[in-house]
Amino acid sequence: MSPQAAGLLQLTALIAALALAYRPLGDHMARVYSSEKHYAPEKWIYKVIGANPAAEMRWPAYLRGVLAFSAVSVLFLYLLQRVQGSLPGSLGFSSIDPDQAFNTAASFVSNTNWQSYSGEQAMGHVVQTGGLAVQNFLSAAVGMAVAVALVRGFARSRTGELGNFWADLVRGTVRILLPISVIGALVLVACGAIQNFSGIHQVGQFMGGTQEWNGGAVASQEAIKELGTNGGGYFNANSAHPFENPNPLSSLFEIFLILLIPFALTRTFGRMTGSLRQGYAILGAMAVIWIGFVALMMWTEFAHRGPAFEIAGGAMEGKETRFGIAGSSIFAVSTTLTSTGAVNSFHSSYTGFGGGITMLGMQLGEIAPGGVGSGLYGMLIMAVIAVFLAGLMVGRTPEYLGKKIGTRQIKLAACYILVTPALVLGFTAVAMALPTPADSMTNSGAHGFSEILYAYTSGANNNGSAFAGLGADTQWFNTTIGIAMLLGRFVPMVFVLALAGSLAEQKPVPETAGTLRTDKPLYAGLLVGTILIITGLTYFPALALGPLAEGLAS
Repeated sequence: MSPQAAGLLQLTALIAALALAYRPLGDHMARVYSSEKHYAPEKWIYKVIGANPAAEMRWPAYLRGVLAFSAVSVLFLYLLQRVQGSLPGSLGFSSIDPDQAFNTAASFVSNTNWQSYSGEQAMGHVVQTGGLAVQNFLSAAVGMAVAVALVRGFARSRTGELGNFWADLVRGTVRILLPISVIGALVLVACGAIQNFSGIHQVGQFMGGTQEWNGGAVASQEAIKELGTNGGGYFNANSAHPFENPNPLSSLFEIFLILLIPFALTRTFGRMTGSLRQGYAILGAMAVIWIGFVALMMWTEFAHRGPAFEIAGGAMEGKETRFGIAGSSIFAVSTTLTSTGAVNSFHSSYTGFGGGITMLGMQLGEIAPGGVGSGLYGMLIMAVIAVFLAGLMVGRTPEYLGKKIGTRQIKLAACYILVTPALVLGFTAVAMALPTPADSMTNSGAHGFSEILYAYTSGANNNGSAFAGLGADTQWFNTTIGIAMLLGRFVPMVFVLALAGSLAEQKPVPETAGTLRTDKPLYAGLLVGTILIITGLTYFPALALGPLAEGLAS
């Protein structure tokens, strides 16, 4: 079987698995967030944190809950790293420096999981399991809670109440993320991933030095890192490391975990709003972009340019032979389109156009299908923009799901889509203008610029992957990328929740013959076009200086 045929077979199997899980998981999540019943473990949690899960919140109160919880999480994780050297199970590692501790705390709480350190050389068992793995659950649950609040904004009328943040947070963790993660960890262990609390072992000589390996609760962290679209690896090599991702089967399963919840949330959206067809339209737009990016990535990485590529069968630099070009391409596209950031190959070694595809996937706004929760609310923001543009073309007040899209709604949506480009392009420009940040680049020219552009694109869009050639463990990058991650995560949430509140207060608008049908393929196509045009107009000049210039020169 040719590598191309094997890649097509992997893609077909992945789509089939996602299709089988789509309906039951989507319906389950809708029941979780609509239920009025509280399980005993949940009641204990509410009692400990002093929350009343039955109390409805308007959007300012919901936002305060999100920000307060996340601020406490950042502080806790920062302090845990700063005292690591005094903790048991630290494996002899010292405490983390202040700038790197801030960067890592901001990274994991914002669901970015950018890592400017080598996990196996810096973090002990307590920080890995009690700090980083915990935030893998909680940051994902926060994103899902915000998405559900926006869905309630569309579903409810004549009320500003969006549910209860603490109930949504706890239910998302206890009823969705935990059970699936347990199953996922068992599957990964069966595939060969390790799960232990082993110390550091010397395993022999390697290039004149001693090779040391340490164990850890890897499979359990790997499961939630992919399921929660987090991406932070237990080891520096991330999902290219055989302890995290042993073989092609485990790699395909990890991609399945990455895409599972973001795609299924579209059915949750359709179920909670009372129109499954609306959910299918959003799903269709996400799927078209994802499949298109996978096809484009495979094409550019399989393309033969020169004898080295001919012998290898494609661009194999930076890719594991056990995964091949096809498995690496599917993983790279899925991880950069979903705010995951996990890698089973090194994006900096991709062809110029291939690296540009990974960058463009993040620059779309992490919406196809995006992160858990963040993908859905990002796509719904773009749906509002698309409806507004359609209304301008036909001279009619735009409506979506029975809600008028007026001045306030479109201003909030516009502010949402401006936040991350401002952070990405602003920080990139400053870093290129100053002399010190450029010293961290190991490449010059277009590829060196791409390293910095990729770093801030990844941070501000809460992805977490990197062009590995950039030496990002400096005070400048730790601080500025940390700020970009926090602002890129929580400022957009302000506009999402404000939009949800304004929609929930409206009374429903009856559908007429002139109402744009937003559950049809025509609208899904308009939505895809809107996303590509907005992203292209925003980022094309920067992409032209980096990956496009590199690709055309190769």
